[in-house]
Amino acid sequence: MSKNEKTTFLVTEENPEGWKIEDILSTIQDDMFRRTQKIVGDHRDEAREVLKNNIEVLGLLSLCIDKAKDSTKILDRSFGPHKEGKPRIGVA
Repeated sequence: MSKNEKTTFLVTEENPEGWKIEDILSTIQDDMFRRTQKIVGDHRDEAREVLKNNIEVLGLLSLCIDKAKDSTKILDRSFGPHKEGKPRIGVA
């Protein structure tokens, strides 16, 4: 990523107000869970298939959130807390 490129959602040097990966994934998971609750009582085949898919996606999001948290722990342990405007790893 060049100096002039800015991420859309994630925190970077150019986007200090962005989200941490685990935070945005958790918010998506929360939204998806709320939406999924609305179809639990619908017993049509299509609704059951969508429910099954959503449950699988929610589980995958949990795995992704755990991986993102692990990465944050590694960075915090190795390089200390994030300082605005300065990446802890990678090319600035």
